Amino acid sequence: MSFVSSPLPVYYDRDCDLSLIRRKRVLVIGYGSQGRTQALNARDSGVSDMRVALKPDSATRTQAEADGFQVVTVAEGVVWAEVIIVLTSDEAHQALFAGEIAPNLRAGQALVFAHGLSVNFGLVRPPADVDVLLVSPKGIGPRIRDLYEAGEGVFCLFAVQQDATGGAKAIGLSFAAALGCGRKGILETTMKAECESDLFGEQVVLCGGTRELVTTAFDTLVAAGYPPEVAWFETCYELKLVVDLLWERGMAGGFGKISNTAEYGAYLTGPRIIGEASRAAMQDVLKDVQSGDFVRALMKDYNAGSPDLLARRAARSADAVDQTKAHLDAVAKGA
Repeated sequence: MSFVSSPLPVYYDRDCDLSLIRRKRVLVIGYGSQGRTQALNARDSGVSDMRVALKPDSATRTQAEADGFQVVTVAEGVVWAEVIIVLTSDEAHQALFAGEIAPNLRAGQALVFAHGLSVNFGLVRPPADVDVLLVSPKGIGPRIRDLYEAGEGVFCLFAVQQDATGGAKAIGLSFAAALGCGRKGILETTMKAECESDLFGEQVVLCGGTRELVTTAFDTLVAAGYPPEVAWFETCYELKLVVDLLWERGMAGGFGKISNTAEYGAYLTGPRIIGEASRAAMQDVLKDVQSGDFVRALMKDYNAGSPDLLARRAARSADAVDQTKAHLDAVAKGA
């Protein structure tokens, strides 16, 4: 199957006016992996009038203060700021927005989200007189920071959800450039496309699908009598090597660097693993995402104190794949 589509608009540093965000009072809400990276990158790009908003008992308060940022409450920060960067967990947005952000918003401010979930699925409903933007760097926080310090950047997905001032796009691109993304490429899309494809990709490939594929293959080998160490190498360890190869060279180029045995086996067996049942399951997952069923399940569990999430997380600690890795890590230390 082939797909033909119009390429997304792409912007680079030369298309962005950094002076716009440098003149703004910028509030970063949250100081986790993304919050710290975005605050530090923006400051190093010349955004000097910036504060960090945290809960009074936040575990990251000490780090933010040590990094030289003034720490305020969310309500205080929203009253003060012109541009508000929301970088707390998605499921926390609803209560945070209703309790501390919305009551203190004023016309002309800009709300910037790194993920479109809470806006796309109506967990937050910004008033019509503020700008609403997506600036989503495609990378894990510390890695984004490392690349920025090396003079590089990561791709960024960007969208204007609501342009109340007429200047939303320019401000959003300015902030994306301040994060270092203009060095690589800022691709303009929509919050809906970013959010729903992100949830689908996480569940089907990146986290859900990959974990199940690895653990099921590992269990199959061990149950058939193969040593766990051997099974781990063949189903988990080498996965990173192959993924790196495909990432660097693409699917066709990557396959050109593997053995004929691996390549021929892939052609014969890949469609047996990802067959009609798997394709139907992917369609079901996409429907759950698009309809909001997944987000409703997520919020129901979160509002109840996350009992289902915590139980599943606890069960994960008994993972035989991880136990085998721990054993091999110990073996390596004894060398």
